Amino acid sequence: MSNIKTPKKLIEVALPLDDINEAAAHEKQPGIGAHPRGLHLWWARRPLAAARAVIFAQMVNDPGFERHLGRGINKKDAQVERERLFGILRKLVVWENTNNQSVLEEARAEIWKSWRETCALNKNHPDAATMFNPEKLPAFHDPFAGGGALPLEAQRLGLESYASDLNPVAVLINKAMIEIPPKFAGRAPIGPLPPATGKKDATRNAFDDWSGARGLAEDVRRYGYWMREEAFKRIGHLYPKVDLTTGKPIPHGAGNQANEATVIAWIWVRTVKSPNPAFSHVDVPLASTFILSSKAGKECYVEPIIGGDSYYFEVRNGKPPERAKAGTTAGKRNAFLCLLSGVAIDYNYIRAEGKAGRMGQNLMAIIAEGSRGRVYLAPTHEMEAVANQAQPAWQPETQLPDNPRDFKTPNYGMTSFGDLFTPRQLVALTTFSDLVQIAREKIKADALTAGIIDDGQGLNDGGTGATAYADAVAVYLAFAIDRLADYGSSIATWKPSGEQVMQTFKRQALPITWDFPESNFFAGKSICWENAVKYSSDNLVASSSYESVFSGQVFQADAQRQNISMSKVISTDPPYYDNIGYADLSDFFYVWLRRSLRPIYPALFATMAVPKAEELVATPYRHGSKEKAEQFFLNGMTAAMHRLAEQAHPVFPTTIYYAFKQSDTTDVGTGNTGWETFLEAVLKAGFTITGTWPMRTELANRMIGSGTNALASSIVLVCRPREANAATISRREFIKELKQELSEAIDVMIGGAEGVSPVAPPLRQNS
Repeated sequence: MSNIKTPKKLIEVALPLDDINEAAAHEKQPGIGAHPRGLHLWWARRPLAAARAVIFAQMVNDPGFERHLGRGINKKDAQVERERLFGILRKLVVWENTNNQSVLEEARAEIWKSWRETCALNKNHPDAATMFNPEKLPAFHDPFAGGGALPLEAQRLGLESYASDLNPVAVLINKAMIEIPPKFAGRAPIGPLPPATGKKDATRNAFDDWSGARGLAEDVRRYGYWMREEAFKRIGHLYPKVDLTTGKPIPHGAGNQANEATVIAWIWVRTVKSPNPAFSHVDVPLASTFILSSKAGKECYVEPIIGGDSYYFEVRNGKPPERAKAGTTAGKRNAFLCLLSGVAIDYNYIRAEGKAGRMGQNLMAIIAEGSRGRVYLAPTHEMEAVANQAQPAWQPETQLPDNPRDFKTPNYGMTSFGDLFTPRQLVALTTFSDLVQIAREKIKADALTAGIIDDGQGLNDGGTGATAYADAVAVYLAFAIDRLADYGSSIATWKPSGEQVMQTFKRQALPITWDFPESNFFAGKSICWENAVKYSSDNLVASSSYESVFSGQVFQADAQRQNISMSKVISTDPPYYDNIGYADLSDFFYVWLRRSLRPIYPALFATMAVPKAEELVATPYRHGSKEKAEQFFLNGMTAAMHRLAEQAHPVFPTTIYYAFKQSDTTDVGTGNTGWETFLEAVLKAGFTITGTWPMRTELANRMIGSGTNALASSIVLVCRPREANAATISRREFIKELKQELSEAIDVMIGGAEGVSPVAPPLRQNS
């Protein structure tokens, strides 16, 4: 394809990098509102701003003069034109403009303009009719789609978007973002309004505005309410209210009590038998802290009261003693102290007790919703007895991986994913999971009643009728269950400074937690089913509140063998060597999705666990050694990159993200096995690198000050296939070429005579 004329793209010349990085950093901050990432947790997602900017810049032609193509404009005019394109990019990456149609249309127009110029340059190509149709943009593909940021932004920019991944959880996330919403865009909801609300309360949008995915999202809310009521009928007795004066449970249906309150969560602490022979019959607590609230003026803590060979917990208000902050911990070497004797309890002892099935849990406190905020109560035997009534009929038996770096619970006898949940949590999550299919049948019946024609095909078969619509709502209800699981496991934690439940996946690992909150899924506050459904619904609207011409297409495919990329624009975010074990982590959610959605996607959920053998991650525990893991990664990534080099549309560069861990960078440079192995794979695959861009794609602890150089957290490689007959040159020829090219490249980079750099902040003059 050497006779194809390929103009340089903007991303191969210059970018307003500071603006992109600032927008990406802002987007990672909490509190920005509903966001597509909230649909379902995924690890190390790219910010939408960075993804949008990169795809735009790899599709838009640079205005600079290219003599061999007879296109472009002189240096001075090109600088002015680049600044105009930068202006579009600067608006495009602003978070508030994510669904601003005028901004998006301006960007789409530039993409079309560049494409038509490219088509005109190649109008005499023998395959011009198929490869260079000026009325049809090339499609987009991400073969490592993961959390879906890149396919979503390609769709937002007007491209027909394809996504694929080997991981079924990633496949489902992408379907929920780019494939399902366009199928049902603009439809009004069909579900019955909850009886407690009026029509105008049914949605926070105008009740007659069902544009985009609002109607679908509203049905997620409505059927989520129905599921809540059905679940409460079945298991509501496991979630009683509490008497604020006694801490005892008040059964539902007992009538309004003067001192009743809704329980927000129960705080449990893990226990082992004391290693002191005098107290070996006592289950002593392994408490990381006794602090319940550290908010100024609302301090509250647990005080253990010891009497002989027993103890109980009281709750105190006011500033806690210093010792309360450390619970029963004794430092890293000894781990904990026996509450009764002060004898050290080391990790080896705790591990042995856990593996022998002798690690238990005791109720340490009750958190209720008072009239003026959180109320903390001492535990009672009656409240603990309610929890002990839970008898799970099923639990996930998928085994946790033997990966001591990222999965700590197997060391303590918690070897299956079911072991990560309390019996009450298992009963609740199983109940909600089973209700998804019952809700699905109800939705289908209501859709038929509402006049939606049924084509007899579900989502898996490409349907758009009543059956497929019921499937679609079911997917987002299943996502709400996964959110409950993330915040409702025994690996979740309580944050005293915020008086809030923190999720299981605070990082890309499953640690052991010693004390944990068990949320009331029916509380109507904090971590509960209503809020999980609302979160799923709101973030669906955030993902899809624009009108897409194309419904995306998502496939489960191995990047080493796929043919989906043929003649498409490619931007991708492959696995980062050994940084994240996506497949192992995904099983946490897969076990619940499989129970909820297997009838809808039988092939996607055919296996008991997420496929792992072909996952391109260098995990030594899976391959036997670091050397074998590195070789596996190199061979697999080379094969995957080779597919891209062979299949990518010839006029567009391929963009590839690589993220660094902070520990991989030093004052003297950046070097690590993962980065070097990844680069080797890219080059061995037949790519040549035409550009590299540092992107701040991870949430930093602090913002980098203006004018300060800093290593970014990701590198975007801009690659083109290396010509098979590419010539080699001598060192002298290389230096000659470098002198010819370098001056102009630096001139562009530093902003010419004006010195206003698109890729770095202005230099400050010494005062």
